[in-house]
Amino acid sequence: MACEEGLEHGAGAWPCEEGRGQGAGASACEEGAGQGAGAWPAGPLGPAGPDLRADLAGIPLANPVLVASGTFGYGREMARWFDLRLVGGIVTKGTTLAPRAGNPPPRIAETPAGLLNSIGLENPGVETVIREEIPFLRQFGVPIIVNIAGERVEEYAALAAKLDGVEGVSGLEVNVSCPNVRAGGMLFGTDPAASAAVVRAVRAVTCLPLLVKLTPNVTDIVAVARAAREAGADALTLINTLKGMAIDVRRRRPLLGAISGGLSGPAIKPVALRMVWEVAAAVDLPIVGCGGIMTGRDAVEFLLAGATVVAVGSATLVDPLAAPRIVTEMAACLAGEGFRSVREVVGLAHRAALEPLAEGSEQS
Repeated sequence: MACEEGLEHGAGAWPCEEGRGQGAGASACEEGAGQGAGAWPAGPLGPAGPDLRADLAGIPLANPVLVASGTFGYGREMARWFDLRLVGGIVTKGTTLAPRAGNPPPRIAETPAGLLNSIGLENPGVETVIREEIPFLRQFGVPIIVNIAGERVEEYAALAAKLDGVEGVSGLEVNVSCPNVRAGGMLFGTDPAASAAVVRAVRAVTCLPLLVKLTPNVTDIVAVARAAREAGADALTLINTLKGMAIDVRRRRPLLGAISGGLSGPAIKPVALRMVWEVAAAVDLPIVGCGGIMTGRDAVEFLLAGATVVAVGSATLVDPLAAPRIVTEMAACLAGEGFRSVREVVGLAHRAALEPLAEGSEQS
């Protein structure tokens, strides 16, 4: 049926990424998109390339590429694909006080240039995560940031208290932006006062660095970011998914069991970049930029917009080696542009935007 065309594409169905770096005038940023993961090692590259070390609210990272919450589980499956030490840090799947079964299936639907998901924060609960998942991740020696979610403010505080002091936990990502749960989640993230209440409660029980993950499903994301900062956030993660849905024309019903879900993938990258740009200009906090990052060049765009580091999410579902590949490509891009350190790039586009475009120059 013609209506079904486009939903039949497999993992390589995001053709917008094909051809990056082609053409006689392509820079190293484009050329890097086609290189394999063995071209550059992760971390500081010495005389062979730029220094990729980054600092995220006091958490030292060997490189600025995190794996985003929700697409990497607790690392067990991905550890069969690559050495987890190749990424800068691991943000765990959203973790709640009690185990959650998640939403009814179907939970995932492919869309043009993107992906809808409605997992519903399925997870084994914080006690199991502390007992089984954190010790597994600890063996790799990379920073572990635990994403926490709750339905009430008190649940966030209880989660933070349980995780405070757990060996190997480097920070917490406070999820006030999940669109796939009936209570809590995005209900907090759309209201600056409610977001601040959650952050304030968590801040009161832990000294761990706090990242607050913001929703794009708001009129003014800067207002929410400012509220989070004033309540004690040490860094911000943006963006989470955009709320959306898809309908099966043949069956005449929504494709997702929960009707709607969160849209991620390349389709949301322009929105994510714009929001990172706005928040970076208004709030003096480190930013984890995410949303549609598929290549090293995408990652560099987020850094130029003001992100301190980036997180790779849906790309991992298309290519399990996406995160280490993006580290490779980012290094090649930065080296090709003459940068010695990733820190030189952060926010650079803001300064360039204030300068007049030279006469006769062309925008790439």
